[in-house]
Amino acid sequence: MGAIRIASLLLLAGTFAKLMRCIQTATVLPYHAFMLMLHSFTGFVWSQATRGAEAAGTTVFTLRNNCTHTIWPATLSGNSAAAVGGGGFEMSPNATVSFPAPAGWSGRLWARTGCVAPSPPSSSSGLSCATGDCSGAASCTLGGAPPVTLAEFTLGGADGKDFYDVSLVDGYNVGIGVSATGARVNYSTCGYAGCVGDVNALCPPELAQMASGAKAAAGGDGAAPAPTATTTVACRSACEAFGTPEYCCTGAHGGPSTCGPTKYSRLFKAACPAAYSYAYDDTTSTFTCGAGAQYLITFCPGGHQ
Repeated sequence: MGAIRIASLLLLAGTFAKLMRCIQTATVLPYHAFMLMLHSFTGFVWSQATRGAEAAGTTVFTLRNNCTHTIWPATLSGNSAAAVGGGGFEMSPNATVSFPAPAGWSGRLWARTGCVAPSPPSSSSGLSCATGDCSGAASCTLGGAPPVTLAEFTLGGADGKDFYDVSLVDGYNVGIGVSATGARVNYSTCGYAGCVGDVNALCPPELAQMASGAKAAAGGDGAAPAPTATTTVACRSACEAFGTPEYCCTGAHGGPSTCGPTKYSRLFKAACPAAYSYAYDDTTSTFTCGAGAQYLITFCPGGHQ
């Protein structure tokens, strides 16, 4: 056992001991101190699980926060009870977290922003987020409230392939990029999905969701600049904003031949050329990769968001 691994185990043991002492003595820690210790412990566990999962051919998601502020990633399973990544957690700027997904998993991932955490911390309730909120829970069992950017996956689908995309059909809150990685990946066929620009910076007033008074006053995430009432924190889809068939691809516009791009979906497409900008934007938006791929999911891939 190398010196680095021994040092890591000693650090893990110390962190775990501190957590246990707090639990046994009912000590109430400041929220961010609690989360720092918890993430030190779970980050080590996740890293070990990742190595074992890759060796076994299991899919591993690696999330990277390239934003300049803290986010709260969330996950939601569509075909099982498995809450990959625990359903949600806090991520500081430049942080990276990895966790495995079970074979055949299908679901979505997104980022919550402008979050105000409960005190003392709780995993089930009390988290209030300006965007992507899932009914106030830290660990999500419901989808994120739009507008929200989604990364969607179906692992081991038709012909054993993975299917993945980034979707702005429910609007946009932060950029997301999805890249397939790993020794088994054919990079000529496993494409990049997602964003290169910031839709919020281009969002027209009729689609813009502004920071609420409460979130602006609280400052949202502690590491982020405090938003103001004139800060665009998300950009709604035209369907959500106007609710008409031509934007929602419903009624007489309910098929690919009658529901095409609009001036609003084109704006989304310009910033996120490899993402769904409306319901039938399939040709340049859905990606497949052979079995054994791992996935890097980067929030704010363009930086400066």
